[in-house]
Amino acid sequence: MADQTSTAPLPPNAEKRYEVHRADLPLSCPTPSMSLWNSHPRVYLPLETNGGSARCPYCSALYVLVD
Repeated sequence: MADQTSTAPLPPNAEKRYEVHRADLPLSCPTPSMSLWNSHPRVYLPLETNGGSARCPYCSALYVLVD
């Protein structure tokens, strides 16, 4: 994920790979920090049960658990 200290919202689905932390769980795509959080239907991604990574079925963004 982008720098958590920034106050500017992220563009929706701007990246194709996001690094996330356990503190971010449960994880949904799009994330609440994205400026247009409803760019596609919200889907929860099972990072912990999926080997530490998951791909969004709507936008194909890859989320990787780093801790």
